[in-house]
Amino acid sequence: MLTWHGRRDDGGRLTRLELPPSLIPALGCDAVGVPARHGFRLLGRLPRSGCVFADADWWWWIVPAGSDQELTWPLPSHYAKGAYVPAADPQLISWPEDSSPYTPPIPLYLMACQLTGTAPLWTAGVGEPA
Repeated sequence: MLTWHGRRDDGGRLTRLELPPSLIPALGCDAVGVPARHGFRLLGRLPRSGCVFADADWWWWIVPAGSDQELTWPLPSHYAKGAYVPAADPQLISWPEDSSPYTPPIPLYLMACQLTGTAPLWTAGVGEPA
């Protein structure tokens, strides 16, 4: 069941997205989800995708841990630390062309903003000289 803001309500249960054993998440592992209606469009526009998981309601891209730092991911996207997602049985639907499980987070963030009609929002002070 989806809640009013698009996130799955499974009584608080989370599922960890499991990477194939041959793909080592050397930078840790988080996930960014978007509603399934945006999945194919987003996948087709990204210059590179790592592992992508999906169920009937959400598509999830694997990103390096900490990819939420200094960024405000736009709704209805969902940032999942540790790749623990509110999904019952997500399946791996896209495998990377190389040995990295990651989708680069900045292009993913910019595409998520574009798809949702949201201006990118960077934390104040990012990029300013020290």
